[in-house]
Amino acid sequence: MQIPSFPECNHVLVQSLHHHSDRELLTLFQRHPESGKYFMAIFCRYSPIVYSLIRHSVRSPAQANYLFAVTWRHLYYELGGLDLHEKMAQHENFSLQSWLIQVTALCINRVMLPAVEDIHYSLQSASPPLWCFVEQALDRLMPRQRFMVLMAQTFHWSEPRISAYLQAEGEVISVAEIRQELEESYQQLELVIPEDVSAIYLNRSLRDSFNGGPFSSDSFSSDKEELESIFRLDPREPIFD
Repeated sequence: MQIPSFPECNHVLVQSLHHHSDRELLTLFQRHPESGKYFMAIFCRYSPIVYSLIRHSVRSPAQANYLFAVTWRHLYYELGGLDLHEKMAQHENFSLQSWLIQVTALCINRVMLPAVEDIHYSLQSASPPLWCFVEQALDRLMPRQRFMVLMAQTFHWSEPRISAYLQAEGEVISVAEIRQELEESYQQLELVIPEDVSAIYLNRSLRDSFNGGPFSSDSFSSDKEELESIFRLDPREPIFD
């Protein structure tokens, strides 16, 4: 079994955190939600263990990769509320590693995996942390903006089709207005995605102006392929109750 490698693990922003302990990384992640590098450092440290557990439990490589991404999505939100100090006080042998293994086992047993032919996710094109950050950014868009972005990127709907659908739902909006609102939505995504996440995954600074920024009309086409696999994951898909 080959453990996948992730380019973000070699980025200087992530490499600079290697000396931190698990507790320090978790504390920094919880205290600085505007930064993505702390979660990436945890991901890079423990992704081999998580992947190994999942790959040994799931026969299909496509399903294993999908479950790996879904598991880290779940871990991302759970880590935000994890109190290591309290857990270690309650259990002498408790560690972040043991907790990650327990949660991974829970996901393996409870997540309902789609059929292989229904999986369009590519682990090589979009790693789990990028999924988490893009989903979080999408959650901060207005509902109509989020709908239009997902229809355009996930289902590749044209602007006329989006306009026709919204008009059928009682919202009168022209194709030109759809185009403008989509561009504004991409710009809003640029504002809410953490700056270090953009620097690591898009090789750009979010301080760039919108003219030439990662989601501007001129440059979005070149970045679209990097984000396309993320948009093909359903951001509303539940994990388990």
